[in-house]
Amino acid sequence: MGLCACMGAMCACSFGMAPSALVVTPENRVLSGGVPMATIMDYVPLKNIMPFGMCQTLSNPQVAAATAAALGVLTPMPCMPVVTAPWAPGSPTVLVANKPALNQNCKAICTWGGMIQITNPGCTNIMVP
Repeated sequence: MGLCACMGAMCACSFGMAPSALVVTPENRVLSGGVPMATIMDYVPLKNIMPFGMCQTLSNPQVAAATAAALGVLTPMPCMPVVTAPWAPGSPTVLVANKPALNQNCKAICTWGGMIQITNPGCTNIMVP
């Protein structure tokens, strides 16, 4: 069980250097405490998932190029999340606008290998399995 995620939930990426707030646009039309509730479909980069400061993985071509230019010294570059699949696993029993609710147990994967997770769900009043 975990708390549902809402607009403003804090996220972290395993390769990012700063937290980021989840953006949940109002098309779901389901509110918790006056803010939109998130679903597993709220995974679009720069719409829902914002950058995590600087990226520090060599699987990111920008980081690899900057590191090579610095003669092998790891050189983080600005994060640009590349998420191509919904959050998983989602709540098996709670639906928001006919989609599984996003909760603290969900993860999203960046193409560069980063594991994105919810660190603070933003909602404190709705528990979801």
